[in-house]
Amino acid sequence: MSRILLKTEEHSRDSAGMRYVYPVISRRAGGVSVGINLNPNNACNWRCIYCQVPDLKRGGPPPIDLALLERELNDFLLWAVVGDFMATRVPAGVRRLVDVAFSGNGEPTSAVEFGQAVALAERVLVAHNLADKLVIRLITNGSLLDRKAVQAGIARIGAAAGEVWFKLDSGTASGLARINGTRVRPELVARRLACCAALAPTWVQTCLFCLDGELPDRGDLLEYLALLAPLAPALAGVHLYSLARPSLQKEAPRLGRVNAEWMELLANDIRQLGLRVRVSP
Repeated sequence: MSRILLKTEEHSRDSAGMRYVYPVISRRAGGVSVGINLNPNNACNWRCIYCQVPDLKRGGPPPIDLALLERELNDFLLWAVVGDFMATRVPAGVRRLVDVAFSGNGEPTSAVEFGQAVALAERVLVAHNLADKLVIRLITNGSLLDRKAVQAGIARIGAAAGEVWFKLDSGTASGLARINGTRVRPELVARRLACCAALAPTWVQTCLFCLDGELPDRGDLLEYLALLAPLAPALAGVHLYSLARPSLQKEAPRLGRVNAEWMELLANDIRQLGLRVRVSP
């Protein structure tokens, strides 16, 4: 097993020496998140300019070895709950397991086996008596919400008292293209977000950063607020966060963190819509 000491600034996918399962310290989740990486080939259908995945490429994942995933999740939970993982690999202030999160090095719902993987995670948590202690989370760009199989997997997360974190970094087509490398229209994003929120508790997650020394455009932010407004009653809330780790994309030198005070101003605008907001500068 790897001897990597976990820290907020490092989310190495091989920190446990496993193919699919990787623990990280999550600022937003508030402890140790047990990640499930269904895209071990570093392929994604989007290309976000702040992405921390090395050698990111366009595409989808290879077939998932569900038996190996189940063994790794079982082994890691044993290591974390009854073994020495927490004492030897995690700083004292964050030694608590908080979730099992489908995230990783690409869009998790692009895996054909996504629904089976959700059922597997649920089954393993029950076997370890952790079903009522750890939340099953999906961190997604929402691009495949039109697929019935993806909807079924998300509905299963909702039924297990889990939740979804849905990426929304801009309210305009030009912003989505610039930041996320996608040609999706904002109205389609809104429709998919509404669908997701009907299937499971859904938080919007928004990455905020300076680009070429400039803060996000105010006009773009107004469109972002306008997209959220009609959906607010159906959403669990909004996560606003800035860059905790450097991008590994070619745009990295152009990116910078935004300050907490500016983020709080945007958070207050969002709260005016009736939404809860969590801010991670």
